[in-house]
Amino acid sequence: MSGAEGIFCPPTPINEPVASYAPGSPERASIQKRLAELESSVTPLKSFIAGKHIATDSHVDVVMPCDHGHVLGQIHTASDEHITQAIDSAISQRHDWAAMDWQDRSAILLKAADLLAGPWRDTINAATMLGQSKTVHQAEIDSACELIDFLRFNVEFARRIYEEQPISSPGIWNRVDHRGLEGFVLAITPFNFTAIAGNLPTAPMLMGNTVLWKPATTQAFSAHFLMELFREAGLPDGVINLVHAPGSRVGEIAVKHPELAGVHFTGSTPTFQQIWKTIGNSIENYRSYPRIVGETGGKDFILAHSSADVDALAVAIARGSFEYQGQKCSASSRIYIPSDIWPAVKERLLGIVAELKMGDVRDFSSFLGAVIDQRAWDKISGYIAHGRETGQILAGGGCDDSKGYFIEPTVVQVDDPNHKLMREEIFGPVATVWVYPSNQFEEVLQTVDTTSPYALTGAVFAQDRNVINQAMAALRQSAGNFYINDKPTGAVVGQQPFGGARASGTNDKAGSALNLLRWVSPRSIKETFNPPHHWSYPSLDKA
Repeated sequence: MSGAEGIFCPPTPINEPVASYAPGSPERASIQKRLAELESSVTPLKSFIAGKHIATDSHVDVVMPCDHGHVLGQIHTASDEHITQAIDSAISQRHDWAAMDWQDRSAILLKAADLLAGPWRDTINAATMLGQSKTVHQAEIDSACELIDFLRFNVEFARRIYEEQPISSPGIWNRVDHRGLEGFVLAITPFNFTAIAGNLPTAPMLMGNTVLWKPATTQAFSAHFLMELFREAGLPDGVINLVHAPGSRVGEIAVKHPELAGVHFTGSTPTFQQIWKTIGNSIENYRSYPRIVGETGGKDFILAHSSADVDALAVAIARGSFEYQGQKCSASSRIYIPSDIWPAVKERLLGIVAELKMGDVRDFSSFLGAVIDQRAWDKISGYIAHGRETGQILAGGGCDDSKGYFIEPTVVQVDDPNHKLMREEIFGPVATVWVYPSNQFEEVLQTVDTTSPYALTGAVFAQDRNVINQAMAALRQSAGNFYINDKPTGAVVGQQPFGGARASGTNDKAGSALNLLRWVSPRSIKETFNPPHHWSYPSLDKA
């Protein structure tokens, strides 16, 4: 208990403004200084369990994707014993953490948000740029603004959840106690968004849960600094336990643990399906049914109608497909263009792509950096080779991993709407275009809906309102986030809650109260002030 009484209302959240980093701006000079500092040394990246950094003899280098000969940090790989220690630490802290007033838990997140908006902004952004190959703009909107928004808006969403209470009849007081889950939550986070890496452990934590956090190896550099940020904000030891270990080992130990209360996951569809399968096969061993919350893959579409604004469409394709090298689960990768406007769209799109500079993210004029690692480079370059053999490369197609994992922004045109590049998730800077007969828009709606197993994001471009309404109805189940005359990326916390269905996940909408509701187990409480003292009911009386 905090020792303070009152019905407290946390500050009303607003979306964090995006800094410009324009030439001559103070934020540009400041982050350039921090970039130079972080790249000049090798940072030890240790697990953090029960308030202690864990050093081991097993090391993995973390390199810059733009310059893979440059080592940024060295992961100290945790053992199976360390994973178990992290679980035990989370379990041991659960009761005390859940007993803390929600306002005090909220204060930690609010302090972390203010620290990130201020003195920690350069560190987290610079770490994201260097370790995850994000341009300064992409880092700013992710590791600064979006994460700040998650921290602040989740507090507001939690307040609304706790505030929503049932009605009470005369002589009765009804309440709902939103308890944290019984056990620990496993948070498994991806490389591509530092904001997701920060949100997945802290959202359950805010609601009274303790967490085992397994970040992606390719995001370990910024994860290290996030953990230090949370500690400075006042997070008690053992509430979030950060473990650097192979995903297979964490899965084997944590997912089968009888105290597993939930999984908060963002990553690949096969990995999520394997976790779900493991939980299903072990269901009788758990104390309670684990909550499974996941956001996985996407094969996101842009569908244009003949009435589309050509310039807006071309810009949306370029930005939606090639920002952050297409390494967003929301990135547009299958494009449907009617034949009557294709020549104009093609000319405008290829003109834009020709202007996009690819290079080291420390060069602020670069629009694209490198893809995340060799494995990604091999996969994406393989898809491009297939596109060259079975379609037409209209732009890009170059791949060079000699210094960094660079792949040019690539536009491929295919003749088959069921082409491999129109169906499979590539997760790279590849946009595949299918040009359809302009009089077959209605048929194409069915094609868009059925081609891919995913249903994460999608966009329709049209000026005709009837067409927009037709697309919204036909594609209602095709995307959890649907955009009209805009690119299908860039969801903002509090404005466009994010998540998709089908093979794209459980659609529990990060950035909304819907997600936080998955991390509580409500208890209904009925208190009767003057209970009856006789067993009989009036209906039993004799006439």
